[in-house]
Amino acid sequence: MQNALFLIPALPLAGFIFLLFFGKRLGEPLAGWLATAAVGSSFLATVAVFFDLVSKDAEHRALTQKLFAWLPVGGFHVDVGFLADPLSVTMLLFVTGIATLIHLYAIGYMHGDPRFTKFFVYLNLFVFSMIMLVLGDNLLITFLGWEGVGACSYFLISFWHESEANASAGKKAFVTNRIGDFGFMVAIFFTFNALGTLNYAGIISASPSLATTTATVIAAMLFLGACGKSAQLPLFVWLPDAMAGPTPVSALIHAATMVTAGIYLLTRMNPVIAEAASWVPWLIAIVGALTALLAATIAIAQNDIKKVLAYSTVSQLGYMFLAVGSGAYVAAIFHMVTHAFFKALMFLGSGSVIHGMEDEQDMRRMGGLFKVMKVTSVTFIIGFVAIAGIFPFAGFWSKDEILLSAFGKSPVLWVAGLVTALLTAFYMGRQVFMVFFGEPKWDRPLAEAVPALAAEREASGVHQGHGEGPSEAIHPHESGWKMTLPLVVLAFFAATAGLLNLPMFDRTKFLEHWLDPVVSFGEVHVHEGPVFKVSVAMIALALAITGILIAFAVYIRKREDLAAKIEQPIFANGWNYDSSITAFMGGPGRKAFEAVAWFDRTIIDGAVNGVGTLVRDGSGKGRLTQTGYVRNYALGLAFGAVALAVLLISKAVY
Repeated sequence: MQNALFLIPALPLAGFIFLLFFGKRLGEPLAGWLATAAVGSSFLATVAVFFDLVSKDAEHRALTQKLFAWLPVGGFHVDVGFLADPLSVTMLLFVTGIATLIHLYAIGYMHGDPRFTKFFVYLNLFVFSMIMLVLGDNLLITFLGWEGVGACSYFLISFWHESEANASAGKKAFVTNRIGDFGFMVAIFFTFNALGTLNYAGIISASPSLATTTATVIAAMLFLGACGKSAQLPLFVWLPDAMAGPTPVSALIHAATMVTAGIYLLTRMNPVIAEAASWVPWLIAIVGALTALLAATIAIAQNDIKKVLAYSTVSQLGYMFLAVGSGAYVAAIFHMVTHAFFKALMFLGSGSVIHGMEDEQDMRRMGGLFKVMKVTSVTFIIGFVAIAGIFPFAGFWSKDEILLSAFGKSPVLWVAGLVTALLTAFYMGRQVFMVFFGEPKWDRPLAEAVPALAAEREASGVHQGHGEGPSEAIHPHESGWKMTLPLVVLAFFAATAGLLNLPMFDRTKFLEHWLDPVVSFGEVHVHEGPVFKVSVAMIALALAITGILIAFAVYIRKREDLAAKIEQPIFANGWNYDSSITAFMGGPGRKAFEAVAWFDRTIIDGAVNGVGTLVRDGSGKGRLTQTGYVRNYALGLAFGAVALAVLLISKAVY
């Protein structure tokens, strides 16, 4: 399989190129089926590589393939090469597997869209870029994929760009990610300057020789890059707005793949983090805990079904950063895998709800959908209990590992994780109860069913579009098999993925043993007895059940007074964080940038242009002395001779 690694990225790339030139001829649905087949074939190639690695001893579980020399410039040498090891293959399995399911789902979801083919062109290009990010054997190839997924996210978030909000959301994601990308580039520069290589094998072997200061700068800059791509404080503002894209985009990019790239990068570079100053892991853990807690508080007051899931994603990514900062890289990857299953499931489930509800996204217009959308409801609820951390679903096992490692780092971080777990169970329970249970709000006109929502839309003057259902009664229906089959498959893994790393016995810690060759440099093991571990797990489980019961009491028993107290405007407005940034950038920030532009235009360019003008005018004046007449030049020589004689005589006299 070593010589066949190129097939994993080559198949989606081939799909992208073919659809780019011949997609319109194929049309709907053949273009979607071709794109799905390309990604599905990539998944099968990844499975073959996985079985090849499993058959080897732990110390030999790494396959490399060099395609060609990309940048042979003096001492700077970068190859286009691939590295398949336990970490990259683990991520590739769920990236290509879930991407295949999402492609299949999108065939049904995007039915009738006039840009059906273009959507799959972008999806295949995105999957290719994500594979390059994960499979590259050096930082520069990873950065190439990193920028590729950033560009594709811009195309896909702004896919329905006729709406100004959608176009702005794409630009916001692109610009915000550029801030993080600056950190990644600086880390690349420092790494090459210090070690003379960008190859991961060389970095890992040479990392013990890094000076603490250099390792600290590299680790801190990598963390900045990860904050941008994985939506952490202070750069998380792009992800909630990214829900403007079609739901398959939300599931693929913002739940299962792209947003986990930051976790992957930090885990891959864990030997460098291990050599950095001790405050770097603390910074990662604290930012992760704060992000998880902040996003969870915002999610409890959101009414858009996808916005709840968006802030939930930010919160769960915070959990993963908390694990990385605590030295629990296995727990971070474990939660990355389980989160990919249950969050992709819930995003696709929300898309099924939106599709069945005639493009309505506001949960206040829903209710009682369980009786008309059985498959969507049951699978979504499985994802709900998984993310809430209910035993024995996948989220219970992975979240417990993170909380245990957080306790080993600091009891304060552990408490922040517990509060986040309580809030997670509450806001996800709130979403399930508002959408699938209770009184239906879709069986009569909007003004009669939800007067407050009707008044909001009337006041805003927003016309019906993506995310806003009709004002008259809605007739919800279950989605077709292309959309429900991926839900069933993802629900199965959301329920069972915890089997990957059961903590009861050493022989059941499959993921830990599998990843050990890659993360052994920075992994911190928690040495606590089984009684303590069970106690920590039971506390988290009790809080999760409490959160669900509170949501049941408030939203099923219609305690509107309690709901009003919980859903504070400050939460609904995201602590005014996004609006404050917008106000600054549109006010003082804009004036500051205009001042900088004036200084550059007037002072800097003025100085440069002034020197040029002076030289030009002086040359013009000097050119007047060049008449071309010999008598003038002879006269000049005579004057020069006289001046020289006077100078010599004066020197002799004095």
